[in-house]
Amino acid sequence: MKKFFVLLLCLSASFGFNMAQTCGKGIKVLQLNLWGGTSKVSDGYQGFLDLLEEVDPDIVFLCEISGGQRFVHRVIQDMKQRGKLYYGEAFDLAVGFLSKIHPEKVQKLCTVPGNEERTMVKFLVTAGGKEVAFYSCHLDHRHYECYMPRGYSGTTWKKIDKPVTDEQAVLAANRLAYRDESVAAFLEEARKDIACGREVIIGGDFNEPSCLDWQDSTRHLWDHNGAVIHWDCSRMLLDAGFRDAYREKHPDPVRFPGFTFPAGNRHALDRLSWAPDADERDRIDFIYYYPACSSLKLQKCVLVGPRETVLRGRIEENGSEDPIWVPACVWPSDHKGNLAIFAFAGCSR
Repeated sequence: MKKFFVLLLCLSASFGFNMAQTCGKGIKVLQLNLWGGTSKVSDGYQGFLDLLEEVDPDIVFLCEISGGQRFVHRVIQDMKQRGKLYYGEAFDLAVGFLSKIHPEKVQKLCTVPGNEERTMVKFLVTAGGKEVAFYSCHLDHRHYECYMPRGYSGTTWKKIDKPVTDEQAVLAANRLAYRDESVAAFLEEARKDIACGREVIIGGDFNEPSCLDWQDSTRHLWDHNGAVIHWDCSRMLLDAGFRDAYREKHPDPVRFPGFTFPAGNRHALDRLSWAPDADERDRIDFIYYYPACSSLKLQKCVLVGPRETVLRGRIEENGSEDPIWVPACVWPSDHKGNLAIFAFAGCSR
């Protein structure tokens, strides 16, 4: 198998956080929703290329791309002109990946009947001498019921009579989407990887918050209106032994809410807010990982995107302590992304 070794760069404090250099072999993973394939942002496509050049990730989880493999092929060719060699695949989907490491196997799978457009793309690479299974996903956007406690419908995006804060009522409505079925299909496939001793990393826009972010400490914040909700997808992944990369490094959701949507993108050509009279900010984009034999070590995880946020329909300064790398490029999305840096320790098998 081809071995890939990469020395991770020291990132300047001017990016908004202190990113120390990772020792040894490692891999840099970026996750980002591209909002209609960057079409919703003036100069968004060039901004995305500039982002790849500045961040220089080894692996990129992409979702909400346009044109499937045509889009990925265009990015690969344009980055080659900039001296950056990537491989990638999206099949006929709106989800795909880029990788500096040549993938040994690529599949589209974890398809849920009735929700075929949310199929995942899986690819295997060897990094740091370890075989890693990566999954790029974009879960069902329908029945976005974290809006219910905020007094909005997650299906019509219109105001409802009053906020719904009962956990079981919210979860019942939320389960009309296919997100939990997609995660169940992923876990079934990932167990095969784990049984083979592979590390597993999944990233994407889950269109659902984390159960770690809707607990007692946050029940009276961000228009949760007293709701405590154990959201299904995060609970299923955590119960299966997966780790939420951002929460591993920033466990306090009050100090580090980690909001990824909506991002305060001043270059946007379309609306940023779907619930303009509410505080709709949430963390719905994730990187999860399963460290087989404890060989996969998370070094850093930060947000990437504009420092500004969107509060009650207006772009506002971000008041949290979240570490955010603010790239110099035109930001191509209405989401912030996640950047995780992993290192590989020795593992006997």
